[in-house]
Amino acid sequence: MPTRPRKTAAALGALAAISLLASACTGTADSGATDDPKARTTLTFWHGWSAPSEVAAIDANIKAFEDAFPHITVNVVKGITDDKLNQALRAGGSKAPDVVSSFTTDNVGRFCTTNALADLKPFLEKAKIDPATTFLPSMADYTEHQGKRCTVPLLGDAYGLYYNKKAFAEAGITAPPKTLSEFDKAAEKLTKATGDGYQQLGFMPSFQGYETTFEHYASQFGIEYFDGSGKSNLAADPAAKELFTWQKALVGKLGGYKKLEKFRTGLGDEWGPKHPFHTGQVAMQLDGEWRGKMAKDAKLGFEIGAAPFPVPDDQVADYGKGYLSGTILGIASVSKKQNAAWELVKYLSTDTDAVVSFANAIHNVPSTMAALKSPKLNNDPLYRTFVDIAQHPKSAHAPSSVNGGAFLLTAQDLGVRYEAGREKDLAAGLKKTDAQVDKDNEQAG
Repeated sequence: MPTRPRKTAAALGALAAISLLASACTGTADSGATDDPKARTTLTFWHGWSAPSEVAAIDANIKAFEDAFPHITVNVVKGITDDKLNQALRAGGSKAPDVVSSFTTDNVGRFCTTNALADLKPFLEKAKIDPATTFLPSMADYTEHQGKRCTVPLLGDAYGLYYNKKAFAEAGITAPPKTLSEFDKAAEKLTKATGDGYQQLGFMPSFQGYETTFEHYASQFGIEYFDGSGKSNLAADPAAKELFTWQKALVGKLGGYKKLEKFRTGLGDEWGPKHPFHTGQVAMQLDGEWRGKMAKDAKLGFEIGAAPFPVPDDQVADYGKGYLSGTILGIASVSKKQNAAWELVKYLSTDTDAVVSFANAIHNVPSTMAALKSPKLNNDPLYRTFVDIAQHPKSAHAPSSVNGGAFLLTAQDLGVRYEAGREKDLAAGLKKTDAQVDKDNEQAG
């Protein structure tokens, strides 16, 4: 299973919950960092994993940590959502967590600016750990905000293209497309319409489709979200116009918004065996490294391949890059056991065996350079495609923001309106989006 749900109503709720932190500072960067890390103590660790295999994997790492640090006991609480996490960080008290993990990478900026999570720089310096060389550079980047590091990465996700090899062969396609023009042609070739629906759809381009979000597309276009003064930059960035124009054109080529929406709403669950890529209803899928394992578990009747997602034709030299995200790990500012908590954070995020074993178990990308080079890392070709994408120098996550991922949802909303034909003037829509993002960021700041 993946470490991250899609941005849906649940994500909007999480953003709303975390926005409350702006008016309720939860502590200072060094509060609670006076405990003796060698004293016998119990830490509370909250995480969001809930699937049995995921829980077993993190529990195994916790057991290994307790064996290495017998004076520290870890009370693990699973299945924690971001809204519950944010409420606990704000309220504090004896039941609040000491160490937390979150799947919402977009919220790093909010976590750091509100002091919900402690500044990890003093801990890293004391341990002589340089994040820029210890972690994959792109993951080191998305776990800090404007020079403040309140989180470290705990495994990552890389996004690429999965494709149905049987469908490719039947359509006479001999290799995965590298450019978007090649991709569009492949999507059309792979599409088999029947009546007002599809026997097979080459690709689901909808902004409401599984993983086909604005943020995931934007990584391929190299969107410059903000200008030098921190203002939203979409209207001034030609790449943003190119993204929306390309996406809407592909929607038209594959049958139009209404026809695609009717098909989309009847598709199986994203996390179940009836995912449309598993069933052969969709021949190409934008997705993360976890999909390979899920497809294997679903025992598909055809072979699948994986490759980087295509790039705009004028960026073919950058083919191989992709969108990155990942689980973040931090210490609650309200914790009175921060030195002991750091031992757990350091172990989970930098111990090579711990990182590799966890990555192998839940099929995520390792976040440290040492783990990426480990001979113990899963050598499955599909999985390794995403390991390579993660290490591409131009693979990246969206920039951190004081308002979390709200600016991405605002851009996503424009995409939904534009593909549906409710937003007729793209240039005007981009300007309205910029104005809304700037207003939201100003209020959050």
